[in-house]
Amino acid sequence: MAIGMIAGALTSGAGQASAVPVAPALPFPVPPAIPEFDKSFYSPPAQTVATKQPGELIAARRVNLAALSIFPLNVDSWQYSFRSTNTRGEPIASVATVLKPRGGAKPGPSKLVSWQSAEDSTAQYCAPSYALQQASIPGTLTGSVDSTFELLQITSLVAAGYSVVIPDHQGPDSAFAAGPLAGRITLDAIRGARNFTPLGLKRDLRVGLMGYSGGAIATGWASELHESYAPELPIVGAAEGGVPANIRALVDLANNNAASGLILAGVIGVSREYPELAAFLRAHTNPLGKALIAGKNPLCLSYQAALAPFLNIKGLIDVPGDPLDYPTPRKVLNELKMGRNTPTFPMFIYQSNPDWIAPVGPVNTLVKTYCATPGADIQYTRDHFSEHITLAVEGFAPAVVWMADRLNGKPVRRGCHTSDQGTMALNPDTWPAFVNLVGNNLAALVGQQLGRNPVHP
Repeated sequence: MAIGMIAGALTSGAGQASAVPVAPALPFPVPPAIPEFDKSFYSPPAQTVATKQPGELIAARRVNLAALSIFPLNVDSWQYSFRSTNTRGEPIASVATVLKPRGGAKPGPSKLVSWQSAEDSTAQYCAPSYALQQASIPGTLTGSVDSTFELLQITSLVAAGYSVVIPDHQGPDSAFAAGPLAGRITLDAIRGARNFTPLGLKRDLRVGLMGYSGGAIATGWASELHESYAPELPIVGAAEGGVPANIRALVDLANNNAASGLILAGVIGVSREYPELAAFLRAHTNPLGKALIAGKNPLCLSYQAALAPFLNIKGLIDVPGDPLDYPTPRKVLNELKMGRNTPTFPMFIYQSNPDWIAPVGPVNTLVKTYCATPGADIQYTRDHFSEHITLAVEGFAPAVVWMADRLNGKPVRRGCHTSDQGTMALNPDTWPAFVNLVGNNLAALVGQQLGRNPVHP
């Protein structure tokens, strides 16, 4: 093994162990290659992937992370590629980024947060594994704005003493909005983190899932698939907001609306995971639609949203009536609808009542569906003075306070409870978490170790 390489052991979901060398980080200011040009890491040979079990590592490396691609974070961080499974049961490779507190994290049970980013894009260079690295092309230029600014929330979690895993949950084809795929990748990324020796997680591990908007797609599906796909993972709770519970409802709402550009990107992303939908679109999309799909294929979130707002999405399909009622789109969209399985662990769901991207109605239905299952523990908060974007900020502190209780082993309030609030930001119990968010990031910008003096929300 080369000098500077570290041995990392992995035990896969099937219990098979393998040693994976960990390559050293690139020296600053050498910029990381975008995933499309980093094939050896992001696109390992298919025969190599096929020999692995779900969650088993393929390769690993140290990385340097930075806020806004510029301000280095004083934290231990790595990336690994691992085997997962697509919706057709085929082996695929994906990538996750992991962060470990540096310094005086308190002893006790290990605590891991799986943070699902709102990537909402159709190109690999938009993935958080690239956007969070030091000297990467800044998200303000690439359009990968959510991954860039979510780092401010992630650093707050690390400063509180939690390890964090951030999966590239859209997979190797950037299949935005393909929920079942995102759920599997998320769970396999946790499997990898649990057994990645340099991360140093303990046997008494507790895992929490968090995600907003596009990140809630992955969080929600990982929650629903946990019992059938990865029941050995010790997940103690999931917090999600701005939930796209029913993708068809998002398309209906976005048609001729401000969010049409973003939701059309979701249609493109789903078609990459469902070949039957891709064939339907090829056969029935008009010339304008084909031009828009070609133009939107390689774009990150902010450019997706800016290209073609107030668009008649359904009008791009040259069939009589509503194209979503045709057998292929109806079948695929039905497979993306949440509520098939009630999670076996507690959930905190928060939603803007006037949400103009992810409508509240399907979230109400989702909660009712979960709560029809005996033993379901769901806390559901509807915020009436926010909208989709502002709730991403307002809802973080309440979500992390709720998650801290789960990770600390505090008993949850049993049963289902719905709360209607003017604004979640006025809950005084969450104000210390807001203060910590600001303080931790100011400390990070001046190079203080994240996790040196952990303050739990």
